[in-house]
Amino acid sequence: MRKKENIETIYTAALKTFAKFGYKKTTVEDIGISLNMTKGNLYRYVKNKKQLYRETVSWALQNWQFRVGAAIEQEADIKARFQVMCFKAVEYLSEDQHLRQVLVHDPDIFPMFPDQDPFEEINRNSVLMIQNIIEQGIREKAFREVDVERVSEIIFLIYKMFIIRTYIKNESDFMQQVFAETVELVAHGLFVKT
Repeated sequence: MRKKENIETIYTAALKTFAKFGYKKTTVEDIGISLNMTKGNLYRYVKNKKQLYRETVSWALQNWQFRVGAAIEQEADIKARFQVMCFKAVEYLSEDQHLRQVLVHDPDIFPMFPDQDPFEEINRNSVLMIQNIIEQGIREKAFREVDVERVSEIIFLIYKMFIIRTYIKNESDFMQQVFAETVELVAHGLFVKT
């Protein structure tokens, strides 16, 4: 097995174990057992549990971004791309139960405010994804002129609020109803009237 495959296998097992026990209660030995690997062998890939946790969560967040990006690429129409981005980004956690459970155990992974964000670089890429869509929409005259950076940050904050309230605070029934209405509200404030 190549090292890249090994590390992804390790991240997958670590994510499942962190999801089950949370960061504090999980041991490197627990993860090693789930991989049929000794703790010493696992330390060939990471130096400690903190590094393994950070790399595992980063990997999981980047998979989330990749899935959203892939869904966006399937759409040609910029308005559809915007809506797919909104819905797929929120829907993803309903499918990835392990990342969802890690977030429940450790909501600081996805804080509301960027000055406290341990995964700022990854989340910055999510904001850039939003910016790219808005810029393309403005170029195509499908979206009205806005301050792209500010609007992208606002949309990302709204998105974070929905993630936190839907999956971490477990208010999913209410949030599902409100989310579609919020996307509709944002879109009609953003799209050019025809």
